Amino acid sequence: MQRNHQTLRRSRTEAQCTIAETHSSENHMDISLQAFLSLLPIAAVALFLVILRWPASRAMPISYLTAAALALFVWKVPPAQVAAASANGIVITGTLLYIIFGAILLLNTLQESGALRTIRQGFTDITPDRRIQVIIIAWLFGSFIEGSAGFGTPAAVAVPLLVGLGFPGMAAVTAGMIIQSTPVSFGAAGTPILLGVNKGLAAVPGTLEAFATAQGYPMGQLESLIGPGIGTYSWDGFLMLIGARVALLHAITGTLIPLFVVALMTRFFGKNRSFAEGLQVWKFALFSAFSMTVPYVLVAHLLGPEFPSIFGGLAGLAIVVTAAKRGFLMPQTKDAWDFDHRETWDPEWTGLITIRDIGHRDGNLGMIKAWTPYILVALFLVLSRVRALPVGGWLKSWNVQIPNLFGTSISSSFQPLYLPGTIFICVSLITFFLHRMEATAYRRACWNSARTLVGASVALIFTVPMVQVFINSQGGTAGFERMPIALAEAVAGLTGSAWPLFAPFIGGFGAAVAGSNTVSNLTFSLFQFDVGMRIGVDPVWIVALQAVGGAAGNIICVHNVVAASAVVGLIGREGAVIRKTLLPFFYYALLAGALGYAIVWHSTKGVINAGSVIAGAIVLTAIAVIRWNLKSSGITRT
Repeated sequence: MQRNHQTLRRSRTEAQCTIAETHSSENHMDISLQAFLSLLPIAAVALFLVILRWPASRAMPISYLTAAALALFVWKVPPAQVAAASANGIVITGTLLYIIFGAILLLNTLQESGALRTIRQGFTDITPDRRIQVIIIAWLFGSFIEGSAGFGTPAAVAVPLLVGLGFPGMAAVTAGMIIQSTPVSFGAAGTPILLGVNKGLAAVPGTLEAFATAQGYPMGQLESLIGPGIGTYSWDGFLMLIGARVALLHAITGTLIPLFVVALMTRFFGKNRSFAEGLQVWKFALFSAFSMTVPYVLVAHLLGPEFPSIFGGLAGLAIVVTAAKRGFLMPQTKDAWDFDHRETWDPEWTGLITIRDIGHRDGNLGMIKAWTPYILVALFLVLSRVRALPVGGWLKSWNVQIPNLFGTSISSSFQPLYLPGTIFICVSLITFFLHRMEATAYRRACWNSARTLVGASVALIFTVPMVQVFINSQGGTAGFERMPIALAEAVAGLTGSAWPLFAPFIGGFGAAVAGSNTVSNLTFSLFQFDVGMRIGVDPVWIVALQAVGGAAGNIICVHNVVAASAVVGLIGREGAVIRKTLLPFFYYALLAGALGYAIVWHSTKGVINAGSVIAGAIVLTAIAVIRWNLKSSGITRT
């Protein structure tokens, strides 16, 4: 749907031109200063958490105080609004802790019942190779869970399962964070698109009309691409078009994510600290990537944003597990890779949760019975999240609301029955009866889960309120835009026509701070659309880059790392995890931005442009790194 960019330039409104022209040097100074100050809460996280390696329980209070001080004394936001944002953050923290508790309880229940021993043996029967196991569980099973529930749930399910199989806690958390990229834009049955992008763009009427006018499409031509419309153009079709473009960008960029997972695992947690040992399975990793992304793209184009990650994850599981059982592209058994003996592990790798080899009181459980709790979790998540079914409506009917906190426009609400934590707890109780557990064993699981939860509480109590103060900093007497928008405006003013390269980083920044691709899309979608119109390119591609970057931001999101770490009792090592996931994030955002630049400017700057050159350089670098590592290690075949 790429059209002549001169048409786009002619279609820019007079108001947009006026806005662009009224940015005097004095205003630029103001915007630059606002952007610098907006960065301070994030800079505090980078300094204390990532660089100085403080635990989140110490670093995040400083970040919160920085954001609150800026809101009060620079943005001049009313104290009641800062208090309301903080209170809303505490409510959200409570829901996160509830989800974490449910995930830990399910893990401990499966351990006490002996199910983990059976599951571990089942994976060993497929392959003892940890590289293959992490691809199946983190990339494929995690993608399915993300598509079903979203909001960090894959870490609550896949990460403890990996630990239960014998992975170091930090290795499991790192893998769980890296895969929270490709499937995230269609998480929770498409919520980041259907809620985030939808509400973000719909905030100002006329968005679709502006796009249609800019593109100069005849009604029939547009409808042939996005389906019959209501009137001239279809808003649902418009969202489907955005989703299809998001899926295409993700499919290309996400191709290397399984390889990143295994290479970083063998480099940071292997006996030989070797990238090459992970890259050895590059053929299987790429095969696993395509097994998920090909059906993912097809579903996005044919069915819309609700199901790409769900169907992509399920199809990938079916294809890859079958292939693994038959030895397709698999390393030979004698070459299977494993971690070194547990006693040699760095103490930083392990958390408070220790997986013990406990069998069922009547002997080993059958494989189907052992896997039934995870099957039930997946089933309940899908049934409650698919909009065509009434289950989600029933569960949402109990809605706890706290309107107009402290007399402000900020309200808080949650649906206890709809939270994934309720599903985890219910499945844990079902497991108690299904596996015929002893009451003392179940009490032990509950006690250990509650004890592990305490460590995550302090960090999250400050992390989420900081986020809420940051994104609710509008309306102060200083007249400034809220902090995220001030930062984005400054970047847009500096980059000009190069904006597509930076658009994913803004989306990633929003998600990394807010902990949600949906919130990032709500915050920045309209801004991204306007910038696309302003620089004279197809704005739909710019919004797609926002959504892709927002998904990538989950890789380095502080409160997601805190939550994932808490599930396996890995408290105080959050900075170490983020240092390991920074490279995949920069790869993802940069490649997506390069692809976006190449697409939106190819008609005026040619096929060979800055974006295509950067994208080509990334691909050639990846090929060179794989070949060099394999050659230098004497590995010549899979």
